[in-house]
Amino acid sequence: MVTRFGSIAAAGAAVMIASTGLFGQSQPAASPEYVKQVESWRARHEADYRRDYVPLAGLFYLDNGVNTAGSASGSRVLLPPRAPATIGRFVQQGGGTRFEPAPGVAVTLKGKPITSPVALTPDGEPVPPDEVQIGDIALWVHKSGDRRAIRMRDPQGAPARGFSGFKWFPIDRQYRIVGKFIKDPTPRDVLIPSLSGDDQPYTTEGLVEFTFQGQTVRMRPMTTRPNRFFFIFRDATAGKETYEAARFLYSDLLPDGTTVLDFNESYNPPCAFNEFTTCPLPPAENRLKMRILAGEQNYVAASKSQ
Repeated sequence: MVTRFGSIAAAGAAVMIASTGLFGQSQPAASPEYVKQVESWRARHEADYRRDYVPLAGLFYLDNGVNTAGSASGSRVLLPPRAPATIGRFVQQGGGTRFEPAPGVAVTLKGKPITSPVALTPDGEPVPPDEVQIGDIALWVHKSGDRRAIRMRDPQGAPARGFSGFKWFPIDRQYRIVGKFIKDPTPRDVLIPSLSGDDQPYTTEGLVEFTFQGQTVRMRPMTTRPNRFFFIFRDATAGKETYEAARFLYSDLLPDGTTVLDFNESYNPPCAFNEFTTCPLPPAENRLKMRILAGEQNYVAASKSQ
């Protein structure tokens, strides 16, 4: 059964972290090979974010029933002025969403014209979502908790034009930390609150524990697939050098029961620079007192708004 995350144990919350290596041992300075590895990861991350999140330009929550779409004033899914006044309508019914095109409008799905109503696969499924395209504008169904919305990507939109780029802390080997995985008795389904106000479902299977300066730190990851951990965390730099709400970090569970938390590869959620996203917030265990001067820093635009 899915429970609210606040009800699960919060052992290890609000713990300070210092530089550490394998269970507290000091680590050597970053080698050129390690620096190149992290820089390569950051380059891939930036390319992915520029493609997937920087161009987001709209998030329109659907009402049950008919939702009009177009550039005409009053459209439920309001498109940029260069789009037709109406392209059709999204119909939310019985937990599913279908698109019904307006006659004579050049709307496509997977490169083929849409000439009749079509059911749309939302995001968050094992397969990519169905994207309705009108010119260079893409629309698809986004799941936010129990609600459904239409998310819009527009490479000519204000968010894409105003994006100020990425900013990172210098690569520091001391923030590459090895911890061990402590399994819960059984996996748990949990609901994580998000900035959109919706609860997002995850599965968690245990805690990752490591030591520093004689102290023990425990962070709780979500399991996104077998042996793959997703950490939602914030630290004492939040709202200053880094984004206020959270940062994200992935790691792999290794066969020996350890996992590497490389905070040099921690990064901002898309909501750090784009309001048309739905980002989860850190669970209690992952609200740290330390200043993690590693990974991605805040965006200039986000800093100005705080």
